[in-house]
Amino acid sequence: MLVDSHCHINFEALHTNLADILEHARVSGVSYMLCAAVNLTDYPQVKQLADTYDHIFASVGIHPNERPPVEPSVDELLTLADDPRVVAIGETGLDYFRSEGELEWQRERFRCHIRAARQCGKPLIVHMRDASDDTLRIMQQESANDVGGVMHCFTATWEVAKAAMALGFYISFSGIVTFKNAGPLREVAAQVPINRLLIETDAPYLAPVPYRGKTNQPAYVRHVAEQLAELRGIPFTELAEQTTQNFFSLFKDANRQSG
Repeated sequence: MLVDSHCHINFEALHTNLADILEHARVSGVSYMLCAAVNLTDYPQVKQLADTYDHIFASVGIHPNERPPVEPSVDELLTLADDPRVVAIGETGLDYFRSEGELEWQRERFRCHIRAARQCGKPLIVHMRDASDDTLRIMQQESANDVGGVMHCFTATWEVAKAAMALGFYISFSGIVTFKNAGPLREVAAQVPINRLLIETDAPYLAPVPYRGKTNQPAYVRHVAEQLAELRGIPFTELAEQTTQNFFSLFKDANRQSG
């Protein structure tokens, strides 16, 4: 059993062929997935997927590169998060790679999401790109350790991973860990304690080898799991079982089906 801890199956590249995408995931052993919201405009689609399918969970939040006409308030996020199918706040965080100029708006939005997560008691899904120092600083200042969460699609250093784990966060690896030029990232992945490890696709982006350059989908999380099991010198089944257990330990509102 595998869990894709972060995907965007509401995006058109996947949603237009959803039945086949979900069947391919099932055949590949992917039993659960978390569809992460990136803005509030498309959030109803995310929520509908979680309402329709018992094995799909939802989050609510605004990606750091999104620029809505009006920034969400803590109360607005709390209202949307007050739903049993919403298991996390995010994705949120900081991205200095695709944004330029004064980025205080990103930092304030991140603080807003952390405050909402602390009030509702749901973990955070954190996006971090070229912004490790500020991301960790704000997490510390806003007591993100009260709820914990996951550093999604992690690509930073071992020092950053250790700092995030010290705040109660899990480290999630995507298909990037399979890329030929990802040697340093594989070194980090091999060091993360197995009880703090998650796997994801970030589909439809970042398809792993051997599908690199193609549209990603939840079924391909299996290749991420195989790469991590090989790195750690453990059976694939052990890696799959532990990362699934980690998912449900973190996202406590995600109901694991019996049988």
